[in-house]
Formats: sequence, C-alpha cells, structure tokens
Amino acid sequence: MDQSQYLIDSNIVIDYLSNRLPADGMYFMHSIIDAVPNVSVVTKIEVLSFNAPEEHYKTLSSFINDATILSLTNPVLEASIEIRKKHRTKLPDAIIAATAIANELVLLTRNVSDFKNIDGIQIIDPHNL
Repeated sequence: MDQSQYLIDSNIVIDYLSNRLPADGMYFMHSIIDAVPNVSVVTKIEVLSFNAPEEHYKTLSSFINDATILSLTNPVLEASIEIRKKHRTKLPDAIIAATAIANELVLLTRNVSDFKNIDGIQIIDPHNL
C-alpha cells in the first residue's frame, strides 16, 4: 500500500495516535504512517486546535510536522464550492473532500456518512476494514 494514495482525516489522526483503532486498522495505518502521510490544511487546523493535555499535544504536533500538508489550491477551492452547493456539506468537510478528489487520494475517515454522497470520492474507514 503506497501511502501517497491516501488523505488522512482529523478523526483518524487522533484515533491512530491514541491507539483507538481496531488491530486491523492500526496495522493498515502503520503501513501509511511509516512514510510521509498526507493531510489537508483543515486537518492541521483541527488537530492542532484539539484541546489535549500537553504530552498529547506534543504527539499531535510532531505528527503534523512530519506530514505533507495539502493546501488550498485553486482546484481544491473550486471543488469545495461545488461540493457545498450540491450537498450543503460543512465547510471543513467540503475542503477535506475536495482535497482528496483534487489530489486523487482515498480519504481515510471514521465519518463515512459525512462524505459518502459526494461524487468522485473514495473512502476507507480504518475502524471497519
């Protein structure tokens, strides 16, 4: 499994770093995390604004510092607009979905219901492999 084909949502970053995924999910994520993981700029904002104790914040911060942060490019912006117009998706979820679509990445998320109706997105829930 090539890590470059995945975009990791905030909830999976937190669940992985907290060891809250089932064994199959942890194994799957290890193969992705061993290289440089991809996250959206929204995930960076969400993860680093997570109200965590200092030792957990250091772990979150270290993960984000080691990740590739995918920014708001024009294709991501345009896709976000279309997703919001068509699905009335929350802005952070629209940007994350658009980032996955524009970069041809599979989204790793626990919140499948937030994304399942969006055209062109592929989703894997590491909690349910």
